[in-house]
Amino acid sequence: MNNEFSTITAEEMNPNPFSLIGKDWMLISSGNIEKFNTMTASWGGMGVLWRKNVCFVFVRPSRYTYEFMESNDHFSLSFFDEEYRSVLNTCGKKSGRDIDKIKETGLIPFSLSNGSVGYEQAKLIIECKKLYYQDISSDNFLDSAIEKNYKDGDYHRVYVGEIVEIKAKGDQ
Repeated sequence: MNNEFSTITAEEMNPNPFSLIGKDWMLISSGNIEKFNTMTASWGGMGVLWRKNVCFVFVRPSRYTYEFMESNDHFSLSFFDEEYRSVLNTCGKKSGRDIDKIKETGLIPFSLSNGSVGYEQAKLIIECKKLYYQDISSDNFLDSAIEKNYKDGDYHRVYVGEIVEIKAKGDQ
């Protein structure tokens, strides 16, 4: 494992999750170092639920990563500096069913303490243990404009994961 990472608490995270997720984007990875997939996401959040620090992420059933999220108890969120935007674009636009994302992007994966996968190039990695999932249903939309995000009816599954460890480089 790359020794540049240090373990920090959720309260020490910097920048804020709105910038990290919505602006910088993240890679959601699930599986283990022998077999995993990753996808880019810009939807999700962090907070406190059930007296635990949690992350919540959204994965459509049509995504290859969904299969890994379903069959594994842990997942990770990896955040990168702007210089990796093209890597994030590739991991968001291309499917792991069709290409080897690691070979195509040059990412260097390593095994995290919970068995999931992080990347040496990341600036911040959040390891999560799945606690809960729920399928999004259009029956519950209170704003009809939300439906425009689901033109093909491919509604997300929401996963809530307890933050079990956070690894950061530099002054995160």
